[in-house]
Amino acid sequence: MSSLRILGILLGSLSLISCFFIFRGPKWRRSSFVVVNFLSFAMIVISINPNVVNILADILSLQEYQRGRILALLIVSFFCLFALYLRNRMHLDKIKYQFDILVRSLGSDKKPENFIAAIKPIMILIPAYNEAENLNVLLKKMPRSVCGKEVGVLVIDDGSMDDTSLVPNREGYVCVKNIINRGQGAACRLGYDLLRDENVEVLVTMDADNQHLPEDIKTLVKPIEENEFDLVIGSRIIGSHESEDRFRGIGISVLTKIINLITGLKLTDCSSGFKAFNVNELKRIHLREDQFQSSEVIIESAKKGLRVGEVPITIVKRKFGDSKKGTNWRYGFKFTKVIIKTWWR
Repeated sequence: MSSLRILGILLGSLSLISCFFIFRGPKWRRSSFVVVNFLSFAMIVISINPNVVNILADILSLQEYQRGRILALLIVSFFCLFALYLRNRMHLDKIKYQFDILVRSLGSDKKPENFIAAIKPIMILIPAYNEAENLNVLLKKMPRSVCGKEVGVLVIDDGSMDDTSLVPNREGYVCVKNIINRGQGAACRLGYDLLRDENVEVLVTMDADNQHLPEDIKTLVKPIEENEFDLVIGSRIIGSHESEDRFRGIGISVLTKIINLITGLKLTDCSSGFKAFNVNELKRIHLREDQFQSSEVIIESAKKGLRVGEVPITIVKRKFGDSKKGTNWRYGFKFTKVIIKTWWR
């Protein structure tokens, strides 16, 4: 027997024995115990009789290749590791979801004294991170009424380090602060929690960077007031936009086509954060993504049967500061990841 096989037997035996000591008491997890024992036992069996791997090589038609047994073992090992990775990801997603509930509950408990008085039939929700300069300009331009109904503004300060949380109060609006920076999607979820059970009829989300024009709010709200749609997305494609990164524009176009394919919708702009909800229907969708959540909103709404439509809007250049979306490659990768996760769940 070769030294490598002897080492395999020793390591497998040591792993079997260690497993009983590691997974006991409060650390006991049945699934982890079974997986570790199975892999340890497999190592011992293969070390004692390597010909067992021939069965795998035959199944994968690798016997005729040099070192076919090793190739078969590597392939099976890869799939085992991938299965473990998916299991751990699911566990981490569960922890992340529980953490999200905790942080949102902490934020919901920090309503300012003027919160109830600030609630209007139409509410504008603005997630903001270090956007004090932009909010100073944006909030002054907000309409006080739309379609004959009063308009209020709720700013979610997503853990800013500047005076973002102070600006809304100066303009007669309300702000709730997230205890840490978590991303636009997480900030919006906190806003949904705060407004979902109030007497709000229409909720409009818009960015804090001055790229969205307050005068377009009426365009977004009108189809909901007329009971035409439950979710209205502002599209720069059927509207207009100032010059932007050409490659990002191509990427958004491709991603929009993918979303249309998997939802059956006919949208033109899947990345718009300027949208309006029928609040009663908003209660039906469940959102989890911390960032790049515009695609999640669309896919989840389509799954739940909400009527989704588009209206033209105008997008202008950011007035102050830099974009927080990252490079084109990072933006595209993260956006695609959210599409896949939302569609699959």
